[in-house]
Amino acid sequence: MCCGRKHYFIGINMFSAVKKSISAKPSFQEIQTNILAGLTVGVIALPLSMALAIASGVPPQHGLYTAMIAGIVIALCGGSKVNISGPTAAFVVILLPIVQQFGLGGLLLSGLMAGVILLLMGLGKLGKLIEIVPYPVTVGFTAGIGVVIATFQIKDFFGLEVAAGGEHYLEKLSHIAQALTSINWQETLIGALTLAVLLAWPRLKSKVPAHLAALLVGALIAWIMTQMVNGFSVATIGSRFHYELDGLLGSGIPPIMPSFEWPWNLPGADGQPIGMSFELVRELLPSAITIAILGALESLLCAVVADGMSGKKHNPNDELIGQGLGNMLVPLFGGIPATAAIARTAANVKAGGSMPLASVVHGLFILAGILLLAPLLSYIPMASMAALLLVVAWNMSEAKHFARTLKVAPRDDVLILVLCFALTVLFDMTIAVAVGMGLAAMLFIRRSISLTDARAVETNHQAYEVPESVVVYDINGPLFFGSAHKALKTIALVRPDVRVVILDMSEVTLLDMSAIVAMESIAQDLSSKKVALIINNLQPRMLLKLRRAGIRKRRGQVEYARTMDDSFALARRMTAQG
Repeated sequence: MCCGRKHYFIGINMFSAVKKSISAKPSFQEIQTNILAGLTVGVIALPLSMALAIASGVPPQHGLYTAMIAGIVIALCGGSKVNISGPTAAFVVILLPIVQQFGLGGLLLSGLMAGVILLLMGLGKLGKLIEIVPYPVTVGFTAGIGVVIATFQIKDFFGLEVAAGGEHYLEKLSHIAQALTSINWQETLIGALTLAVLLAWPRLKSKVPAHLAALLVGALIAWIMTQMVNGFSVATIGSRFHYELDGLLGSGIPPIMPSFEWPWNLPGADGQPIGMSFELVRELLPSAITIAILGALESLLCAVVADGMSGKKHNPNDELIGQGLGNMLVPLFGGIPATAAIARTAANVKAGGSMPLASVVHGLFILAGILLLAPLLSYIPMASMAALLLVVAWNMSEAKHFARTLKVAPRDDVLILVLCFALTVLFDMTIAVAVGMGLAAMLFIRRSISLTDARAVETNHQAYEVPESVVVYDINGPLFFGSAHKALKTIALVRPDVRVVILDMSEVTLLDMSAIVAMESIAQDLSSKKVALIINNLQPRMLLKLRRAGIRKRRGQVEYARTMDDSFALARRMTAQG
């Protein structure tokens, strides 16, 4: 019954999202502008999606399937009108190890699991997730991802014959270094020419995207050199990747629409169907959680950036639901995990995109590219794709932000930055994010503890007409498991002549169970010493917590007051009676 209600809710959410996206009654000019924006983004996404799929260890068509399906589904069901979703560079370092260990079937199954997690995050109203991730953690792992992506492109850029194997970054880097003597000048020439166009093209301020011009130049020169220079040969998408269609072998990308297939029927690392078992799900769960967390961060960060550029307002929880639905559907048609892409979203906004229609057109353009341009796409050199990914890695590394953080950030934040960067490069994203978030949380707790203080207040006893046996403690800041003991331990150490302790809790902003237990212990200790306790100006919601815990008002033992004047009046009566 519960499952049925969940499916009903999801269906209603999808229907309302689609209805909302098409019921705005845009003008003809807006429709035309969004169609052109979608075509512009489609031109950018077509080669980039192939490059990111290759970098993730799968054939290029899986990146195209991702951009096409995720781009349409997430745009219609998500919480941002301008986000463009598809494969992103951030996922590469997570997906490549999954492919190497579990094959394509394991990758798509982990993507499906990540989609479920994203959906649950959205239904659980966790759309504010982006706000709790510290800046040094984000910069650290994105810079690390950029370094890893760039390192793995050296092989194709220089045409190296790198030995297979190597599970970790340092081992793979060692294999690349040993293979430097096998540099292929043909591959290096095409890669260098493509890279030169990528770097120089933006200075021309042309409306043609730089990477499209660079790939055209690289493919054209490679084809001309192959025809005119004897022995000239470079690896291309067509020579590297093959497919089987109706018993016939083909090269490059199959010119057909993606077909439905359960992920567990696809091959694992051994080439056999990976199947479905609890043990497999358990092994893939850490990777799925990492994909979901990174996908949530990327999509919500992209939505925030897009809001600033477009002046619109996204719904973070709906965006997570849309990302979840998209990532649940994409693997069923051969797509790898997807999230909102900042570069493509920015291009959409700059081109005038303001509705989900632009992303839908972008997806349809990629479909047309698969069906009509597959033979031409097979001529793109692998060295040119490597050059494109080198630029993507550089842009993603945010070297300027990394260097600035090292220069101006507090020492603790620098430590988190460097640690997240090193763990991402040397190990993987799962460890880097877990350790980075854990360390950031510990440092936050330490800083919060330093903000909490309990000190004795010098009281003018004559002015308030109270005896010297009355002491006042001022408690400031949150009282939680990290700070409660530190703040309250001094209160129990009262002088033997003290008869009344007043706790001024006007500036206490938080009270958790650890603080309640500490307060309970103090009340009991003071009561055993026949010392009365007055709690002054504690907020009603926290006062209720104390009462529920049993620290109730007891005449002559525990009293509550709203103001310091009331507290002193109670103290006078208590000392007079005692």
